[in-house]
Amino acid sequence: MSTQEASLYESHKKVYPRAVTGRFRSLKWAVMGVCLAFFYLMPLVRWDRGEGVPDQAILMDLAGQRVYLFGLEFWPQEIYFVTGIMVLAMLLLFLATALFGRVWCGYACPQTVWTDLFVMVERWIEGDRMERIRLDRAGWSWSKLRKKAAKHGIWLGIAVASGCAFVGWFADAPRLSHRLVHGTASLTDYGFVALLTSTTYLLGGFAREQVCTYMCPWPRIQSSLLDEHSRVVSYQAWRGEPRGKASDSTAGDCIDCLACVQVCPTGIDIRDGHQMQCIDCSLCVDACDSMMTKVNREPGLIRWESFTGQTQRAAGLPAEWRPVRARTVLYAALLLVVAGVMLTGLTLRQPYHMEVQHDRQPLFVALSGARLRNGYVVKLSNQTRGEQIFTLTVADHPEVVLAIAGEQDGAVHHIRLVAEPDGQTVYHITASLPQSRLNGGTETLTFVLSGGGRPDIRVSDHFFGPVWP
Repeated sequence: MSTQEASLYESHKKVYPRAVTGRFRSLKWAVMGVCLAFFYLMPLVRWDRGEGVPDQAILMDLAGQRVYLFGLEFWPQEIYFVTGIMVLAMLLLFLATALFGRVWCGYACPQTVWTDLFVMVERWIEGDRMERIRLDRAGWSWSKLRKKAAKHGIWLGIAVASGCAFVGWFADAPRLSHRLVHGTASLTDYGFVALLTSTTYLLGGFAREQVCTYMCPWPRIQSSLLDEHSRVVSYQAWRGEPRGKASDSTAGDCIDCLACVQVCPTGIDIRDGHQMQCIDCSLCVDACDSMMTKVNREPGLIRWESFTGQTQRAAGLPAEWRPVRARTVLYAALLLVVAGVMLTGLTLRQPYHMEVQHDRQPLFVALSGARLRNGYVVKLSNQTRGEQIFTLTVADHPEVVLAIAGEQDGAVHHIRLVAEPDGQTVYHITASLPQSRLNGGTETLTFVLSGGGRPDIRVSDHFFGPVWP
């Protein structure tokens, strides 16, 4: 009896996708070009915001705690806008998946885009599928060493460029490039460039389809978003089976040429049905249509089709597609609602903000004349480029006396506050109130900030006093 234990894991088999031409391959090239151009070139686009402010059109300035998006500027306290953008992206992905399957994975996902780029370089240097297979199986020679070195050299160049471009989204790209080249950048900059370089090189050059199959959670989520009316890449088994030679009149249209398998970037056989590994790139559609044309048979044996449409075709009926159905209407409605809320928030967005925080210690101070005093920290955020002057009052409490800490001689019912440009100005103020006005030891004060040519800003906080038995 053999004592050899069977492995619980199947060893990885390298995928060698073959080159293919067709309308879907052309679409993938176009999408890849747009995505790469946006990623590499967008940090170089300038947007004039005035003196002393970054002029990069899109910049996530972590050091300055700002996000710049063309004419918009977001501060840390406006993180809800970032949340809204993420929710919009999620709903758009849900809607696209319910309609067209994994089009994001097949065309615009960064893993797909960079894998396509790396495979293009590999094919350019080592040849198409069979040439690459023979090269990998052959022993080492100067020719093989030269090809492998050239391929990995270009891969590393792409990876370094990707790492630098990625960091350029978080720091001024031209200045960062100058610092990186001249060795004056920080260790943090070099560390992130090295991290992004290594991940791009490994994921695009080696992991490839394994990222989609084993690392990405989306293949396992998408099944809950699909239904019988979602259009996915599918093999028309009713037409293709049984498989046989083109000269066999008793066989179906599938001639078992394996062209669909050879062009698949994840190495699956679409004829086994729609699988988790399928990214709906439709390259198998181009390959199959090309073969069907060569053997004088109707294209469309593999097509972007819903399961309902496939069943209708099998019954000899025209295939119908229902893009409007319960789940797509729900996703579209939620998308419009969130987009509307975001647009409303941007329209009503104020360039000034006020925060009021009560001092923790002491809660109150007893003054002469049966008055009590509380201290507050007032933070004024000014998102404009100019200094702004405001007036702070307390609504519905004419007996409240306000003062800036350290300026008690100037105690009045309203105080003048100056907000520094493009920053946050902090004031320590005091408010005093007759003790007789306190009901149960507390009172609610509504601070009103007026000025700046905008509607008043109102923030409420507590006024504390002693609680008598």
